Order: sequence, then C-alpha cells, then structure tokens
Amino acid sequence: MQKGKRFSIEIGGRTLSVDVGRVAAQANGAAFMHYGDTTVLSTATASEKPRDGIDFFPLSVDFEEKYYAVGKMPGGFNKREGKASENAVLTCRVIDRPMRPLFPKDYRNDVTLDNLVMSVDPECRPELVAMLGSAIATCISDIPFDGPCAMTQMGLVDGEFIVNPSQQQWDEGDLQLTVASTSTKVIMIEAGANEIKEEKMIEAIYKCHEINLTIIDFINQIVAEVGKPKHSYTSAAVPEEVFDALKALVPGDEMEKAVFTDVKQEREENIRVLTERVEEAWADKEDWLSILPDAMYQYEKKTVRKMILKDHKRPDGRKIDEIRPLAAEVDLIPRVHGSAMFTRGQTQICTVTTLAPLSEVQRVEGLDENITEKRYIHQYNFPSYSVGETKPSRGPGRREIGHGALAERALRPMIPSKEEFPYAIRLVSETFESNGSTSQASICASTMSLMAAGVPIKKPVAGISCGLVTGDTDDDYLVLTDIQGLEDFFGDMDFKVAGTHDGITAIQMDIKIHGLTRPIVEEAIARTRQAREYILDEVMLPCIGEPRKELSPFAPKIVQIQIDPAKIGDVVGQRGKTINEIVARTGAKIDIDEDGSVNVCGTDLDAIHAAIDMIRIITTDFEEGQILSGTVISIKEFGAFIEFAPGKEGMVHISKIAKHRINRVEDVLTLGDRVTVVCLGKDKMGRLSFSMKDVKQGPYQSA
Repeated sequence: MQKGKRFSIEIGGRTLSVDVGRVAAQANGAAFMHYGDTTVLSTATASEKPRDGIDFFPLSVDFEEKYYAVGKMPGGFNKREGKASENAVLTCRVIDRPMRPLFPKDYRNDVTLDNLVMSVDPECRPELVAMLGSAIATCISDIPFDGPCAMTQMGLVDGEFIVNPSQQQWDEGDLQLTVASTSTKVIMIEAGANEIKEEKMIEAIYKCHEINLTIIDFINQIVAEVGKPKHSYTSAAVPEEVFDALKALVPGDEMEKAVFTDVKQEREENIRVLTERVEEAWADKEDWLSILPDAMYQYEKKTVRKMILKDHKRPDGRKIDEIRPLAAEVDLIPRVHGSAMFTRGQTQICTVTTLAPLSEVQRVEGLDENITEKRYIHQYNFPSYSVGETKPSRGPGRREIGHGALAERALRPMIPSKEEFPYAIRLVSETFESNGSTSQASICASTMSLMAAGVPIKKPVAGISCGLVTGDTDDDYLVLTDIQGLEDFFGDMDFKVAGTHDGITAIQMDIKIHGLTRPIVEEAIARTRQAREYILDEVMLPCIGEPRKELSPFAPKIVQIQIDPAKIGDVVGQRGKTINEIVARTGAKIDIDEDGSVNVCGTDLDAIHAAIDMIRIITTDFEEGQILSGTVISIKEFGAFIEFAPGKEGMVHISKIAKHRINRVEDVLTLGDRVTVVCLGKDKMGRLSFSMKDVKQGPYQSA
C-alpha cells in the first residue's frame, strides 16, 4: 500500500480526512474517506473513448453497503451481499443528481462513481461521506468536471439545527435535509420534514450552503496539490452547419406551431411530421441523418425555452403560475381497503391502500441498526403505457424507487402511531398517465386514499412541482408553476415541494444548470406553497374532507388490549402451543409486543372478541365468585375437567356437578359439553375449586 497524502478539515465538530494516492491508484481518481470511524472508498473512473450510438451522458453511481462495515453477516443462505438496498439506490440518486449537470453536456465517455462503505460509525452517516468522496474523487481525476461541489446534511432536534447529524438524530429529528452547492449556487436539495415552515427551511438550506463553501475551499486545496490535468474528449455536440440546415427546412414559426399544444400526442405527431420532411431532404447525407434526432431535440428545446422566457408563452397556453385542470375521485376500485385517483392535466395517478396486522410489517436489513422494520410502505409504479410506449415490465428501477421514497417521506409525518392505529400500511401508486410530476400527483392521490381507507392521518398533504427557464444572466429567469413533461425536459429545474397547510414535509430539487440563486429558491418555495394550498382547498378536501370513521368491510379489524407482560408466556404457551390453538379456533391473528400490547386481527369481529376472551381468561387469576363458561375435555371418576381457554383448565368435583346426588359423572356430562361454572376459591390443599350446581347467575361473565 502506498503512503499517499492526507488532507483534513473540521465539519460539524468532527474531523473529515481524505487520503489520496494511498489506495486504488489505477482509478482515474480515488479518495479514501474517513469521518469519525466511518470509512468509505470513493473512486471515479472513465472509459478512454465515448460510447457509440447514444445521445446521453452514461454516468453510473454505486453505493456498496458491506455488512462487515457494521460487524454483521449478510442474511440468507448465500452469505453474500445481493442487490442494492433501497437506501443504497436513494443514496446513488442523491449523488447523481447534483454531479451530472457539472459534466460537459457533450461528453459521452462512460463514467462510474463507486463508493465502497467499509466501516460505519453511527455518529457519522456513510451516505454523506460517500457524497463528498464522489465529488473529491472526480475533482482530482482527469475526468472533465466543472466542480468542485460539496454536500452538507442538516437535522433539527428540539428546535436546534444539527450539522451532519448522527444516524439517531437523523432518524428522530424534525428535519432530514441534504444540500449540494458549487462555489456560487445551490445545485441540489433533498428534504424530509415534520411540517417545517418555509422560512425555517430556507434558513436551513443556506446554512448548509455556507458550510459547503468551506468544504469547496478544502477540495480546491486538494486539487491544487494532487489534482490531475483534465483529459481531452471527442465532443458529441451537434455541428452548427447541421443546425443551420435544419432551420432552413423548418422555420422557427413552424416549429413554434408544432410544439404549441396542450396534448402530448398531438405535439409528438407534429414533430414526427417535421422530422420525416427533414429525413427526405437529407436522404443522401448519412452523417447528418445519424445526428438528426439530437438536432431535432435541441431545436425543439431552444424553441420552447425562447417561447417561455422571451414571450411568456407556455406550450399548452397556460399562464406562468397556472395549474393544469385538476380532478379527484375516491372509491374507484372495489373491494380494496381504500383507493383514490388524482388527475392533473395528462398526469393521472391511482393509489390503493392496504391495511394489515403489525405482524406483516416489512423487515429491513441494512447498515442502520436503528431501523429493522417499516410499518408504513409507499411504492410507485411507472408502466410504459403511461407515456404511450411499449416495453416489458422488469420491476422497479431507480426512478420508481426514488419517486416512491419521496411520496413516503412526504406523508410519513402524518401517519398515526401504531398505538393510535395498530396497522401496517402499504400504499401503491399506479401511474395511469404521465406528463410531468407524477411523484407529486401520487402524494395527492395517496392522501385521499388513506382518508378513504379510514386511516386517521393527522393532516392532508399535497405536492406540486415548479420549473425554471433561465437566460444569459442570473436575473434573467422565469419560474413556472406545475411543469408538464416538455417543460421538465427542456427546462432547467424540477423543484418538487410537498406539505400541509402548516408546513413542508418533503422537497426534492433537480436542476440541469450550474446552480440556483437564492431569489429563485425563495420564489419556487413560495410558488409551491400557493399551489399546494389551492390543490388542497379546491380539489382534494371537497372530494374527501377527513378520514372516514369506519374501515372498509374488506379491511382487517384490529382490537388492541393490554396484558401483564409477565403473562405473555402463558398466552404463547410452550413452543407456541397455546397461541396457535387460539388462532386455530377463532381464525384471528394475534401479535404480542414485549410491553404486553396485544393486537387481535381478523375480518370477523365475533372471532376477534372470542380470541380476546380467551386471552383475558388465560391472563387473569381466578377469583371466588367468578362465573365462567368452558368445555368438558376430560371425565374422571371423581369429577370433570373443564377448559375455559387453551391451556387454562379447572376441575369440578362430582359432588359439585348437580344439585342432586349422582353416582357417575357420565350420567350428567359428556365430552364436549359446554357448561357454566363458578369459582369457589381454593380448597384446603390450595387448589382452585369450581362448581356447576352453585351457579346463581345465568349469563357468562368474561374474566
């Protein structure tokens, strides 16, 4: 192992150290990161030549969670780490989103940013270390990159901001904020919050930005000492002569007419007709035809941006701050526990709610030992038909996982505790149609679906996205409310904000430029607040104003009781024999927590109460005068044994069976008879005694 060189800086009261030249020398750039005892190896590598036949920058980001980092063995038979966890996927997205815009737009070489988590200190989150490591590895490499950039995380505990919080502070605080910056502007925001006010959120964002500037100075020092010269590359930009020839065939006013429609399919057909015209004209120019799709895309992009920025004309004719037509509906899917559909223009989401007993929570295995299960799960699906395309479904990709996580983050603060609502909750958002910001539509649909299912959420949540088109100066820009797909593709920003009337619960900001000024951030946050309040008041709440008081008849019913924790073993029985017998007899599901909380679940309330009666009998000591009902399970010469509940029995002496004298127990009782008895207390030998003949009250009294 080479000696290398170490650089250090204090961030958030802890030392961040970076070893360069010590390991992974064959990567284009490598940073061996240490923050507390958290250790991450971040590398950046690039192919020597561009990849042929693509019209995008092929960037891959990996976040490899190794169980040895926390002294654990992987689960399962293989004992080897498998596919990336959901947390790893989300971390990759947070690294990708701010860094991708800083690579040259015409760069087509494959680039991989790999982050190997080798040790985890709960006080120093490995996700943050990997984010910084990727930026440093790329900056010191020979890969073209317009950095540096830096990231800081901010928590909020007891009203106080915490810079780069520990894992516990991150999980339990009121704010989970990640901000990335260049030396001049904010380039990425990701947040989950417990109804943080807009002003407080902006304050937190720019506290992070100030710290990022310090880190960028630190990275510049590293680059100055050990950075490599950036290599040259083959540009994939469309030549100006091709653009000039394209504009001669398709005048600007004709392109404006083609894109100026609010129906996505019509716009695509218009562009297809224009493209065919150019293909015919360039039939003998194979080299031009190969780049025609990219040239057409760039021409359409420039046209849309000019229309918006200079003429204040949006492709669908809306005003700059106008939201597309909205519609909301609940109960469109029969027999499910809750359903709702939210439509905004050509974006349409249907969310279905499923309720289950707590035994069906999702088990989570990962590097964060504080999170072992998820009671509330939000999943998002994006089928190809939603955008008029055809391709086979291969399960959720990174985009689907990211959108589901964003919606989950937005709604999580409003989900009732398991004490208030002892259910596992799964939401599935199905994208029926997509033309911009389906993630925010899924938040709206999910809020209504939860209320339709009878989940007592604390407050309704809505989400909306703002876009941006910028000119040549920082002051030349236009913020757009509720961007559709075209404005997202050709614009500079997708600024998603979700929240209640009282504050923000989630933010996700993606940009394609080198950062946002503070006025843009403040205007976008203010604009999204106005929009989400309009959506709540004018569309969602008129559709369903509050959570229903009753659950769907198809949803499981759960009744919660409390028992003495010392009696849990009596209810479970040896090797689960007693609890399994209760389940077999009643059909109810039973979950018992260590504190003695018992959740009894089923679709039949009579079965639930029968199970509860059995549990109460098992956990309650018999007292003199107590009347119970039981089943004859054994007959002896001296009396009969009565079972009151699985594992809970008592004996009635032959002299206590009938008011008259009997010679044989069988003269009165047979196996399986249901009888009522009274507890007489303990006999001279300290044994409990029961009687049939001394029962004075008719009805059965539960213990």
